[in-house]
Amino acid sequence: MTYDLLKLAHIIGSVLIGAGLIGAWLSDLRSRQSRELVRFSESVRNIAVFYDGVVIPGAIILLISGTWMIIEFYGGWHFVTIPWLAGMVFLFAFEFIEGNTITRMYFLRLRRLTQEALLVGTFTPELEKARAENVPAFTHFLDLPMLFLIITLGALKPSTWNTFFIGGLIALAIATALTVFIPRLYPWTTKSR
Repeated sequence: MTYDLLKLAHIIGSVLIGAGLIGAWLSDLRSRQSRELVRFSESVRNIAVFYDGVVIPGAIILLISGTWMIIEFYGGWHFVTIPWLAGMVFLFAFEFIEGNTITRMYFLRLRRLTQEALLVGTFTPELEKARAENVPAFTHFLDLPMLFLIITLGALKPSTWNTFFIGGLIALAIATALTVFIPRLYPWTTKSR
């Protein structure tokens, strides 16, 4: 019974993270399309709502249920010998750290710069410069492909590291393509308005 409840919690955590990341992704895309400061501000606020209100609770549920399952059902540190499980733990830890440093800090700064721009009544050069940064865009676009890889590892439970490495390369390729393609689709400069 304990395993079933932990598995249910894990699924709920995954659904929350997935829903939050999709919502944040769509809000980010909407912010890139908007050339009106108020609508842009709403999109940036929605990104924060999805991250803080959906992704973070989902991550906490996953962390607790996953750790509990690993300790009770997979021999604690023995999980490092199980490729699919070790891969899931590594990717979760990477995404948790990256998501709460680079991506989260970027969107907090973007929200602050947006509030400052609202006070001025126009897009500021600092806001435009922040919006054009590639590293936070890359880490943001990496979130969903990495989540899909984590889910793939948990669903297929491969006995080798091939799925982890091939999936990782595909996730990096997707994030790179989005980082290059999306800004070209919605250029973010004063000249584009």
